[in-house]
Amino acid sequence: MDRITLETKKVSIEFPGVKALSDVDFAITTGEIRAVVGANGAGKSTLMKVLAGANPDYTGEVLLNGQAVELRTPTAAKKIGIQIVYQEVDTALVPTLSVGENVMLNQTVMSRGKPFMNWPSIHQQAREVLKRLNITNINVRTLVQDLSLAQKQMVLIARAIQSQCSFLILDEPTAPLSDTETVELFRIVNHLRDTENIGVIFISHRINEIIQICDQYTVMRNGEIVGTSPVTPEITSREIVEKMLGRSFEENFPKEIVQIGEEFFEVKNLSGGDGKVNDVSLHLRRGEIIGVAGLVGAGKSELCKTLFGSYKVTGGEIILNGKRLKIRTPSDAVKERIALVPEERRKEGVLVNEDVSFNLSAACLGKFCVASFINKAKTDANAKQYVESLGVKTPSIRQWVRNLSGGNQQKVAVGKWLAADCDVYIFDEPTKGVDVGAKQDIFRLIYDIAKNGNGVIYASCENSELLSITDRIYVMYDGKIMAELVTADTSEDEIMHYAVGGTTAYAKA
Repeated sequence: MDRITLETKKVSIEFPGVKALSDVDFAITTGEIRAVVGANGAGKSTLMKVLAGANPDYTGEVLLNGQAVELRTPTAAKKIGIQIVYQEVDTALVPTLSVGENVMLNQTVMSRGKPFMNWPSIHQQAREVLKRLNITNINVRTLVQDLSLAQKQMVLIARAIQSQCSFLILDEPTAPLSDTETVELFRIVNHLRDTENIGVIFISHRINEIIQICDQYTVMRNGEIVGTSPVTPEITSREIVEKMLGRSFEENFPKEIVQIGEEFFEVKNLSGGDGKVNDVSLHLRRGEIIGVAGLVGAGKSELCKTLFGSYKVTGGEIILNGKRLKIRTPSDAVKERIALVPEERRKEGVLVNEDVSFNLSAACLGKFCVASFINKAKTDANAKQYVESLGVKTPSIRQWVRNLSGGNQQKVAVGKWLAADCDVYIFDEPTKGVDVGAKQDIFRLIYDIAKNGNGVIYASCENSELLSITDRIYVMYDGKIMAELVTADTSEDEIMHYAVGGTTAYAKA
């Protein structure tokens, strides 16, 4: 098969106060899987958006087989065979249309003006595309809104290869997936390389996956390419991480000793979460960090949102400092000094079209108001304090949050609740899409919260994180608590035993 090369020459791009890319030379050929790695803010997503036509204000050149091309719009990128699947898959799909209509969306849009649409043909073509990828568990007539996240991702990949596709960019593709779904994604990615002769650019913070699936990896740091290396059997995750950070890295974050106080928060037989939380009981002591473990779909996020009032409570009790709470809305939770840092930070955790200063005061605006007016001097002083203490990388507190990297957005999402001074902090997948350096910063923030005598609920699919940071772990399966474990006495194997529905006591070696 003929190979096609895509490359950039001295590509640079600037945002207000930030040089996001600086003279980047990058090249990939069809028929390879290339990882692009780097800390949050390294420039990975910015470079990918240049290639996808979503960052038109770049300088420098993009070449296809040595010929200069202009990528100033997404349409221009698609015309030369560059497709991208973003991490937020829902934003690229039409939920009320069928799978077939979404797979063939580019064709149906281009066919506007025709008096009739051949719907049987549309669905048959979509069926053939899915068959090319050996995807057999998706009916082309199913509405996209009824699919799982993993299935939605498959629909987007099918749409990409249905169109002319030489290069496919996958942005954090495994972040929302279970282990089984990740295996299926890897099968498809290998098929794209080996059978379809597509070059796949794979952006991920999960280093073990990069070692497993990729042929080469390119490291970015501070908007520049540090280097490209082959993925060999001898390579270690530590080696890749140290190239990303530009320094040595301690893989295991040391557990800090925090004085544990009295029990002050209790959940008794809680049900709700749109039917996905069933008879859950747990308790939390001051200074304690408890984990909520479980596979994707176990009910962790629904539990977090039910405690915060985003989902209706249908049974049970929530008790704080001896008081039975009636939490019907997030506003009720905030009044009771309960905070939630949600999994989908861009949609629910921050106001992306507001600046850093406003976001860091958004959870407690009343503190910064005189009469009905916001005192900008107070919000700015608050913002400067938290930008410094949290290590938020931003050129200014006036920077829009949408222009920050994922890790810095997450710090802002945490910082707004620190300003509100809550009792219970709930973190739902707080390190999703966050690099190892920012992950350590977030761990330090959580320890600081615990040291101040507050309680933390930490929900995550990453068992290694739970074992590093928590004092106790509750394991969920199918909306229920299967086990309560003391972190110091448990292991990943025991957590997984209960996470897959184990009902018998785990036999420890």
